[in-house]
Amino acid sequence: MICLIKKFKNMKKPNKTLFILSLLIFSATLLTTSCGNATAATPVTTEVPRYLTLRNGVQMPIIGFGTMSIGNPDDIATALRLGYRLIDTATIYGNEAAVGEGIRRSGIDRSEIFIATKVWVDDSGYEETRRAFARQLELLGVEYIDLYMIHRPRGRDVQGSWRAIEELYKAGKIRAIGVSNFEPHQLDELKANARIMPMMNQIEAHPLFQQYEAQADLEARGMVMQGWSPFISGRGDILSNPVLIEIGEQYNKTAAQVILRWLVQRGVAVIPRTNNPEHMAENLDIFDFELTPADIARINALDLNRTAFPDWN
Repeated sequence: MICLIKKFKNMKKPNKTLFILSLLIFSATLLTTSCGNATAATPVTTEVPRYLTLRNGVQMPIIGFGTMSIGNPDDIATALRLGYRLIDTATIYGNEAAVGEGIRRSGIDRSEIFIATKVWVDDSGYEETRRAFARQLELLGVEYIDLYMIHRPRGRDVQGSWRAIEELYKAGKIRAIGVSNFEPHQLDELKANARIMPMMNQIEAHPLFQQYEAQADLEARGMVMQGWSPFISGRGDILSNPVLIEIGEQYNKTAAQVILRWLVQRGVAVIPRTNNPEHMAENLDIFDFELTPADIARINALDLNRTAFPDWN
């Protein structure tokens, strides 16, 4: 810089004018390039992991395929071929045989699929749960379950069911154990006699019942939260909500995709269900955009903080 100044002082007037013009052109070029780069830049998306790690180190897909009311094996096979790797079922759904058949039809190796199922209230108790588990293995046509849960904190002997699940886990028949629909006080009751605490709690979670407090409680216990019925089974016209539609339009996404992204961006696993192949694929396509704090605040404002399924409780 000092050398340039000395040269400038020694220049004749015409050369000084040319020098100044050159500097102005160079500066304008830098400014134009800088502005052009700023305009062309794309926002950086925070990467959401495709898998969540449970307390015992087992990795669980953050998005899975829910199967309640789905009894066609071809729907299960289609979901797997589209890329789903977690399939969620339960005794009460009455479709475990169809799920097993769908897995076989898919052509996807069993080792690549994370199967989650649940023991129902009618099978509450130590011996009852062991018998139910053996029956579920047979229906699914598999030798082990990736995640086994108590479906509801009700029944004759919840503690007995949990003891049976602990033993099956220790025997290698289950890779991870959890519960569904448990509230904090019910987890405390289970803890009183448990040797191994649940690794996950599957609970209702969607924009009208957001469960932030439940999530914080579960994380404090070292548990993962998985949300069921993210679209509220169509109740409340959630997929027609103008706030969700408007947010989605910013990213060329649907209201359904906004809901799923909002949940996984929080670290909540999800299990949307549909028998429409187009919607199956759409529900998986949520990893290429990021909701802003303003988007999240608008979704959070929708919270009614109450279940949308009082008839289920």
